[in-house]
Amino acid sequence: MCGIVGYIGEQQAAPILLDGLAKLEYRGYDSAGIAVYNGQNIDMVKSVGRLKVLSELTHDGTTLPGKSGIGHTRWATHGSPTNENAHPHYNKDGSIAVVHNGIIENYIKLKNKLLNKGYEFKSETDTEVVAHLLDYYNTGDPLETIIKVLQRIEGSYALGIMFKDHPDEIYAVRKDSPLIVGHTKDGNILASDVPAVLKYTRSVYFIQNDEIVRLTKDDMTFFNIDEEEIEKEPTTIEWDVAAAEKGGYEHYMLKEMYEQPKAVKDTIFPADPRIVDGKVVIRELGMSKEDILKIKKIYIVACGSAYHAGVTGKYVIEGLARIPVEVDLASEFRYRDPIYEEDSLVIIISQSGETADSLAALRDAKAHGVKVLGIVNVVGSSISREADSVMYTWAGPEIAVATTKAYSTQLTVIYLIAAYMADKLGKISKEEYADFIKEIESLPDKVAEILKSKEDVQYLASKFYNCHSIFFIGRNLDYAVSLEGSLKLKEISYIHSEAYAAGELKHGTISLIEDGTLVVALATGKNLFDKTVSNVKEVKARGAVVMGVTTEEHEHMDDVADYTVKIPATHEMLLPSLTVIPLQLFGYYVASLKGCDIDKPRNLAKSVTVE
Repeated sequence: MCGIVGYIGEQQAAPILLDGLAKLEYRGYDSAGIAVYNGQNIDMVKSVGRLKVLSELTHDGTTLPGKSGIGHTRWATHGSPTNENAHPHYNKDGSIAVVHNGIIENYIKLKNKLLNKGYEFKSETDTEVVAHLLDYYNTGDPLETIIKVLQRIEGSYALGIMFKDHPDEIYAVRKDSPLIVGHTKDGNILASDVPAVLKYTRSVYFIQNDEIVRLTKDDMTFFNIDEEEIEKEPTTIEWDVAAAEKGGYEHYMLKEMYEQPKAVKDTIFPADPRIVDGKVVIRELGMSKEDILKIKKIYIVACGSAYHAGVTGKYVIEGLARIPVEVDLASEFRYRDPIYEEDSLVIIISQSGETADSLAALRDAKAHGVKVLGIVNVVGSSISREADSVMYTWAGPEIAVATTKAYSTQLTVIYLIAAYMADKLGKISKEEYADFIKEIESLPDKVAEILKSKEDVQYLASKFYNCHSIFFIGRNLDYAVSLEGSLKLKEISYIHSEAYAAGELKHGTISLIEDGTLVVALATGKNLFDKTVSNVKEVKARGAVVMGVTTEEHEHMDDVADYTVKIPATHEMLLPSLTVIPLQLFGYYVASLKGCDIDKPRNLAKSVTVE
């Protein structure tokens, strides 16, 4: 989950490295460091804490002259956040510097070997092992040396490497951790993720597993682990620079919440529109009516908020297309040795397209001969490349650690898939299909309408931001959304929060309800509204304060809840896209009132590329 950056060219490297790291700080912000070749030696500065500390130490990079360098912002895995554990790491004489994103799984064995050879370690990290291995196996040829080391390390890694004896070169290599490179107008740049390079180039190369790239100021050359030169094609990134900036908003999260109407619209109507003349047309799905008829079961596999989108997907796909759906956490799926049904489909959902557990699940499915569909936001990401087909969520860059617009666009893609399958299978009437499509097209406007009425949610946040525990309850689709609402609150406000299926309250959860406990009750669906109201009465009888979230047509909620938030009516299967908006706002304003670091919540990172 760490972020790495490298630059070599005609400009001073340190300011470019700091600028790139600032765009990647969502990947980790425990510590940061940069190393720059100054014409004679590799200078290094590291610091604990946010990147601004490092910027201040180096006067925005001006105290580290040199035109080539590497940088790192850390999410701690091996070793606590300290100066010693911060990257980059040196070899024994400071002639080699390394930055690393990933985990070296066999580092203890390798470290013991190096200790026996007389090497001394200054950190607790697995990365320092790589620096000393590069020293131990150094042949004088960087490419040859790197390959020798790669043959001995196990795990996941994206590495940026500098050799003092080869000052006109920077090397990078990748295995299961994201890495991109691109030409700038006056040099070359490498990074973990797209936002770091948008300012300098739109044409990037995605480095694949076991590929090595050598950067000079004028050129870049790609190799495989057999030292054979390989050709690669660039990918053009359509995101604009402004999309990765705050644009006057106090936080990226707030900006991205307000970008949801556009993101949803762009996902429905990308360059190749997915709705044409009132019909869902998904050419990138690559599935004919005959292919869909063969599907006996769908597995949706994801992590975090993407998993919550998958839970919604189960209800929607089963409800519309009548295909059985199983939803699994990616971190559990592959370790339970799943039994794949014949003629099944695996759907992998991931914003980054690099989530380690989700990528491993994809590979397991493909190894068993199962067709895989990826739903991802980042063009050219590992999941998008390795899946049999891919549907992009056109959310643009999402910088805040807590996802909002990516989640909303994932829901949108799921609706489109469900409608497409239902239509092809003849499981939906012409009337309902037409209504469903009409309501999908209206989602951006309805999301915008909710965002305009934020004052009610702000008021509620001001009343409850000091709560110690908050419980979210709902049934069916409302339960799926309650999972996401609870997660949003806890990850940015640090308030203990849990989501429960409302019908399960009597099976233990109600014992946690006491005087003054806030319960957020989602009751948007028609069929289960009365049952959820009964659950509201049960918690109120135990002293709970209830915030109800419902549609404008359910006036009865005002009679039972202490406070009510209303959303516009829509097709029942589409309600999650509207219900989640006030929950996102509530989490944001609670965290803001508590003075939390909303964009960079403690202990979290945006893209989980390690187990």
